[in-house]
Amino acid sequence: MSLGSHLQELKKKHANLAEKVEQAQRSPGINDLKVRELKKEKLRLKEEISRLAN
Repeated sequence: MSLGSHLQELKKKHANLAEKVEQAQRSPGINDLKVRELKKEKLRLKEEISRLAN
């Protein structure tokens, strides 16, 4: 897999996680721990994208 396609895949995963976080925060019965885990994973992906882009 080339670097460009790997970055695209990471960006797609990041966007999907962003959507999951949004949905989870709108759901009244969602566990705060689950939201926190999603946000941590989203941040990890963002940091990896940034690291690879530089």
